[in-house]
Amino acid sequence: MDKRPIGSSGIEVAPIALGGNVFDWTADEATSFAVLDAFVDAGGTMIDTADVYSAWVSGHKGGESEALIGRWLKRDPAKRGKVVIATKAGYTDGLAPGTIGPACEASLQRLGVDAIDLYYQHKDDESVPLADSLGAYDELVRQGRIKAIGLSNFTPERVGEAMDAASSNGLTAPSALQPWYNLIDRSKYEGPLRDAALKAGLAVFPYYSLANGFLTGKYRSKDDASKSVRGGRMGDYLNDRGRRVLAALEDVAGETGAAMATVALAWLKAQPTIAAPIASATKIEQAHELVAALTLDLSPEQIERLSQASD
Repeated sequence: MDKRPIGSSGIEVAPIALGGNVFDWTADEATSFAVLDAFVDAGGTMIDTADVYSAWVSGHKGGESEALIGRWLKRDPAKRGKVVIATKAGYTDGLAPGTIGPACEASLQRLGVDAIDLYYQHKDDESVPLADSLGAYDELVRQGRIKAIGLSNFTPERVGEAMDAASSNGLTAPSALQPWYNLIDRSKYEGPLRDAALKAGLAVFPYYSLANGFLTGKYRSKDDASKSVRGGRMGDYLNDRGRRVLAALEDVAGETGAAMATVALAWLKAQPTIAAPIASATKIEQAHELVAALTLDLSPEQIERLSQASD
């Protein structure tokens, strides 16, 4: 299995990342532990979470996903050496320098680790100069509390400004970008944002890699919306283009013997600049489809056929 660099950070990861947004939410602790074990046992390395996961759930306040990962690591400390942990700060509290250090410390405590491998600015905070927020992140690098810096939900222009701010101020430059990108939501990344990532040498970790489950083939009509908490998000996909994409995925799945979800992730990991698509699993069967994408390499013809279907 190939390993891919996280920009210039010196860290390498396997080409599929496990999303932790569902941990201790739609996946209970036992299921989450089983999914994590299956992912690592198959050679997966990157686990992606955030301090805000899952604050949107009644009774939760955020940090539940990090805390669950921490309990999983405590159960088997040897796993720490096998995984690259990415988490994020700033989604709800912003990126003022005075908030970043305490947020990082809280994440470290929940995760039960000495350092965070990749620490993202979860979304751009234009009220704070980039030199200030990146300066606070740079200080965390110097302290050994984080190893690499990422940007999430940034525009192309702000990616460029962040790289310039780091360079002109002698700060640790971001190494990674996390955008919304998948086989059917291509315009959100392809174009100026991809160009910005390429120019900056950023490793890209797309979220919504399976379009909230649409690319698994689970949702074929409005009647399927009740199949999960994300079913209500399928409206934009249930059209002729969406059905064309599903048909192409089915064809390639039939040729490879892989699940549609596996094929969709394999297409995504083959795209320029992509280090590892992020996907989550609420069942062990889904985890098996996810880890199968670690080693599935589509042919150029199959990749092109899927790309044409989604044009």
